[in-house]
Amino acid sequence: MLDKPIENVLKKSERQPMIAADLVATVNEDNNLAHVFLVLTKVKYAKIPVLDNQNHFKGLISLQMITEHMLTNEGISTVPLANLQVRDVMQTDVPIITDPEDLEVIMRYLEDENFLPVVNEDEEFVGICTRREVMKQINFLTHNFTENYVALPAYKYNHD
Repeated sequence: MLDKPIENVLKKSERQPMIAADLVATVNEDNNLAHVFLVLTKVKYAKIPVLDNQNHFKGLISLQMITEHMLTNEGISTVPLANLQVRDVMQTDVPIITDPEDLEVIMRYLEDENFLPVVNEDEEFVGICTRREVMKQINFLTHNFTENYVALPAYKYNHD
């Protein structure tokens, strides 16, 4: 659980840890890997969310997952990409969150992930929480904490 004073200051930030879905590059699970390779190259992200036709979150796809299928005995080829769909290679064991306001859970997951997909109760994709956005909130905290609280050192005494 976040310390209440920390949580209170973070909530005063106008920043939100979530980037709305309409601002996030995504691909469809039915897309072929050649298309997704081009998308990932253009948006300059290493990994992006995969959705179905009803906007449900299905997983993540990365450049690494795609380039693995480009390696042949003769070298590198994009030919195999046209015959594979995203659903064939995407990562499905992905931590997701449903409450983009729950900073404790978000920060715990962001220790190992660059971003977290956010879904609603129907598993529809609503956005991502990024490590970068959370770091901006922490930056806000570090510059605004003493406007609201006085921090005193906690002393521990040995009773020897």
